[in-house]
Amino acid sequence: MASQLAFKSRIASTASLEKIFNAQEMIASSHIAKARQVALEAKPYADAIFDAVQAVVAHGHISHPIVRKEENNPKVAVLALTSDRGMAGPYTSSIIRETEGLLARLDEAGKQPELYVYGRRGVTYYKYRNRDIVQTWEGDTDKPGVEVADSISNALMDAYMRPAAEGGVSELYIVYTEFINMVVQKVRVLRMLPVEIVKNETKVPDPDEEAPATADVAPLYTFEPSLEKVLDAILPKYIQSRIHECLLTAAASETASRQNAMHTATDNARNLIDDLTRKLNASRQASITQELTEIIGSADALTKKEE
Repeated sequence: MASQLAFKSRIASTASLEKIFNAQEMIASSHIAKARQVALEAKPYADAIFDAVQAVVAHGHISHPIVRKEENNPKVAVLALTSDRGMAGPYTSSIIRETEGLLARLDEAGKQPELYVYGRRGVTYYKYRNRDIVQTWEGDTDKPGVEVADSISNALMDAYMRPAAEGGVSELYIVYTEFINMVVQKVRVLRMLPVEIVKNETKVPDPDEEAPATADVAPLYTFEPSLEKVLDAILPKYIQSRIHECLLTAAASETASRQNAMHTATDNARNLIDDLTRKLNASRQASITQELTEIIGSADALTKKEE
């Protein structure tokens, strides 16, 4: 009887968890479509401003901080985008693992990384381990707004533009999860500043091949009022747009990861309930069989005694 009560108690508690998991999955399913749409719609604008920055910095010799900072400054800023809530599978743990790897690589390179964390789960993790954190942001990681993107970009811009003597940093990194599709989300490490110039590979012409009708020609730019002022205006917009895009794609990844995790948890809970129900039925059947055996044995004993 005690075994049957234990099985019934476990079935009841597992059924309650199954309802919670199913509700979380339904909530995530209702949010994922909008989160994915917002992330995909923001990507072309971020890519466009990145291409514009690439085109500007590739023009001539530029000594602006957007492309280079003082080389004798070992301090770098690392921003980790985690989540506020759990029940999202390995979402936050994957980001923390990649962040720890990046910090270790920077330490080996002689850098002095300074950590910035977005998301309550990441903040709790690093505070519990007494890790120094320069600044934190919490709230609405699954629905980030422009305000939090502005706050983060302003803080990082301030750290990047300060001189080394005043505690400024020479590089900016961001660790986030890129939304690929509903099943695949990949953790990425992006160096936002200084901007790395991506040069197109030029193919050596074959003398036996016919020359193409048109050739790629590098565009010429005229800057008004000056190149320095143009880059000063572009830099904050570039940082804000990249951070906002990372926040949006991270939010879509978090929601997709939570939906997948809750779907798996719901299936596991149902399988566990089925397994416990079979064990309960087997225990009940064994108890009934034992009682019948005892009754039949007692009846046989009484019959023999009467004879």
